[in-house]
Amino acid sequence: MTIPAAPGSFSGAPNTIRPRIVLVEDDAGVRRSLQLVLQARGLDVRSYATAAAVLGDPAALDAACLVTDYALGETTGTTLAQTLRARGWHGPAILITAFPSPALTAEASAAGIARVLEKPFQEHALIDAVLSSLRTPAS
Repeated sequence: MTIPAAPGSFSGAPNTIRPRIVLVEDDAGVRRSLQLVLQARGLDVRSYATAAAVLGDPAALDAACLVTDYALGETTGTTLAQTLRARGWHGPAILITAFPSPALTAEASAAGIARVLEKPFQEHALIDAVLSSLRTPAS
């Protein structure tokens, strides 16, 4: 029996590798909620509370997409994206923030982040951003 994929889901053939999403959010409740939303769409989500945890995990460089909060306590999501790129990661990145501004958008762009989502956002906005980034060639 095959269960159909949810609308807007990643739907690979059976036994295909699901795209890995690296999710970085320092708020545990928000992180868990976002992880569940993305997993419900068939994505392999690895979530981290800190940039240091991501940078300490060599498997993070295999991510198909990075979704990161801007304010991570000890650093920023843009700095994290730049550091991952310096280590050879070239996937798409999405920045989430409660405080968007033209300056932040420019900072994100300079870090190779193609999309900035303003908190709070609807589930579909995140799903659309991630699925769209997976269909677009990486920077």
